[in-house]
Amino acid sequence: MSDTLPVHVNRGRLHALETPDSFETGESFTVNLVNHGEPVHVHLHLDDALSEVATLEAGNHHVKSASTRPVRISVFDGKRPVRGKLKVVSAYGAETKFIDVNIAEPTVEKQPVEVDESLGKPVPNPEPSGGLFEDFTLEAKDVPVLVLGVAALVLALVALVTANSTVFLFGVLAVLAGVLVSVYLTLS
Repeated sequence: MSDTLPVHVNRGRLHALETPDSFETGESFTVNLVNHGEPVHVHLHLDDALSEVATLEAGNHHVKSASTRPVRISVFDGKRPVRGKLKVVSAYGAETKFIDVNIAEPTVEKQPVEVDESLGKPVPNPEPSGGLFEDFTLEAKDVPVLVLGVAALVLALVALVTANSTVFLFGVLAVLAGVLVSVYLTLS
């Protein structure tokens, strides 16, 4: 399948059109309007079937003398395959041609998978972890936090024993949770 549809204008005679009878693609494509003579206007039109899956950037195109003008036809997602006609008109009706256009399913190219030698080598297992406190280190700046945490726990336990109340029990548990979190954050 090609992504360029050539349309020759003015090659044999003034306003003559030379087009292929049919064109097949699975994606957006370009109509190359190739002018071999005098400047000319070329009109392109998609029939109803093609208009369901494609759009044309503009219908009327001025092609300068001895030049090529590309016209993009964008194909979007929709039902496939679709068969329709592209109408090509030169010089406001001097000559008209119809091209059978088949928009097939888009081609999907499979990309090769490159494998290098390192993929065949086994990966060593990491050393087993020593647990939750493996990475903890105690530094001099952490000692005051630990001392205050232990002092808070001792005071909370003394209050719990002397008051003998459920409210104090919840308070001690809250203090204990706070101290454990602060010790964990300090040492990690």
